[in-house]
Amino acid sequence: MSKAKQVDWREITGAPIVFVFGNEEYFASRAMRALREKLRGQEPSLEVTEIEAADYSSQQIFDLTAPSLFGEPRMLVIRGADRLTDELIADALVYLADPPADVTLVIRHNNSSVRGKKLIDAFRLSPKVLFVMCEKLKKEAEKQAFVQAEFAAASRKIETAALRSLVEAFNEEISELAAACAQLLLDTSETITEALVEKYYGGRVETTSYKLADTCMLGQEGEALAILRHVLQTGADPVMILGALAGRVRQVAQFFGASSAAAASSGTPSWLADKIRRESGYWTEDGLVRAVTAVAETDAAVKGGSRDPVFALESLVRTICKRGLA
Repeated sequence: MSKAKQVDWREITGAPIVFVFGNEEYFASRAMRALREKLRGQEPSLEVTEIEAADYSSQQIFDLTAPSLFGEPRMLVIRGADRLTDELIADALVYLADPPADVTLVIRHNNSSVRGKKLIDAFRLSPKVLFVMCEKLKKEAEKQAFVQAEFAAASRKIETAALRSLVEAFNEEISELAAACAQLLLDTSETITEALVEKYYGGRVETTSYKLADTCMLGQEGEALAILRHVLQTGADPVMILGALAGRVRQVAQFFGASSAAAASSGTPSWLADKIRRESGYWTEDGLVRAVTAVAETDAAVKGGSRDPVFALESLVRTICKRGLA
């Protein structure tokens, strides 16, 4: 059973050993920077030393954490622990038994390999270790929660539609998403609206998969095809584009013929449930069947079943724009 305390990257704090673990480098860098600032705020004379795990030599950890002449607190950062040496594993296990009181040892492991498993297991069993989790955000809901937290931390508000637009515009790199949040916080003082996001990032927002799906649902075939071609030209993966379109068709099928009460009890956010229920009112049962069939055929085409996945996507866009009607 784990005795180490585990926290999210935002909750990093001082501990004898801080193990920053996970494959999202942006979160890890931000967490370690926050810890350094926190410790330096407590003691401005903090001495910070950084080394690479792959370059570690025997006894180095003890040399770098030995009592200093003036007794100032220290922070030793060991990066790249997914490539750590056998000497570091051996020394860290000894260090773990009796870490110095005036030293914060920070070890960064990106979880890209099983290297150091013996050390990680020992860390999990020690109450002296703080595990700081820095995993990539895979789900859209997780990214939306991240954006919400960024604005909440600054005591600012962002509208739901604006939040969704921002996440769709910067869906690939969390660092870009964070930078967009920071720019909006710096340049504006009011509540962040969808119009404000469009003003700053309109070029990106208008070429996202959700914008494409919205345009298809509005039946705007010419504009939808133009957006599709632009998205593809910017290097978007056809499978990802299909996922957005397929998800929207599934939502329409889910809410087709549903009452307001049924939509409200579905667990879908009320604003989104109302929007999809309105969209489903323009569809017929036969049209939905054709659209669902077209999604399945396009899925096979973009995953290797066709020599021209772009044509398959264009055909699906036309089908959705026509709401499945011939």
